[in-house]
Amino acid sequence: MEIYLPIAELSMNVFLLLGLGAAAGLLSGMFGVGGGFLATPLLIFVGIPPAVAVASQANQVVANSISSLQVQWRRGNVDLRMGLVLLAGGMLGSSGGVWLFTYLKRIGQIDFVIAVLYVVMLSTIGLLMLFESLRSYFRRRRNPEAPRGKLHTHYMVHRLPLKLRFYKSKLYISALLPLGLGFLIGILSAILGVGGGFVLVPAMIYLLGMPTAVVIGTSNFQILFVAANVTFLQAATNGTVDVVLALLLILGGVVGAPIGARIAAKLPGLALRALMSILILAVAAELLTELLRTPSSLYSLGSREVLR
Repeated sequence: MEIYLPIAELSMNVFLLLGLGAAAGLLSGMFGVGGGFLATPLLIFVGIPPAVAVASQANQVVANSISSLQVQWRRGNVDLRMGLVLLAGGMLGSSGGVWLFTYLKRIGQIDFVIAVLYVVMLSTIGLLMLFESLRSYFRRRRNPEAPRGKLHTHYMVHRLPLKLRFYKSKLYISALLPLGLGFLIGILSAILGVGGGFVLVPAMIYLLGMPTAVVIGTSNFQILFVAANVTFLQAATNGTVDVVLALLLILGGVVGAPIGARIAAKLPGLALRALMSILILAVAAELLTELLRTPSSLYSLGSREVLR
């Protein structure tokens, strides 16, 4: 069953797009990420122009985050104070990121930049998470009774001023640290069409030292409002938001997100981190293959076979 996407200017299979939305929603509920790190590359793989995929995917990130946040909020897994600090930085970063997106689009480099950034970011984060998960697994296997080590190290940044006490996360750290982290996530959200959870979740665990259960809900809180800001600015500035595509992704995501949240409640934090790292590396490998593959036309870097 085909449907025409007016902004993307092509026809796509409805059930394919619904399936992509459901997969992204599942990831949002399981890991506290928007799901865009998987859905945006997959949209590009099936033939959606990268600029349209990025802008339209932000809508689906909003819907996924709402659905997942409701579940996490009822379970008391949201650090509201931490979320507000992250959000302040995220709003500034996403506004600046949309401006940068517009500039790259104007000079004709946005498609290439999106692909390269995805490969670099996903490969780095996936490898770091996989290494840490395997190291924790083998350490516990050798000595199951050993006390659990800290997930983060106190770096120089923990000595920054303006310290706040985050009671839910049991932390006393500088507000500048989550503020800067939120700013970075906002830029990534605008340029890559993601909630930024694939960066935010590991950073909150390993850099800030937050408990995994609280991280998922707090991440969804920040992602929700940042993605909403990106959607509005992309539509107003670049006109690259395809409402039909976004609606189909949202419908699929609303179904997948609650299922993912229930799965996350039954899995240990170590297993969640390992699974997320494998998914991130798989997407990075496919993107790298796309970049290195010889184009079907030597005079066009953007042509690819559209899956129907």
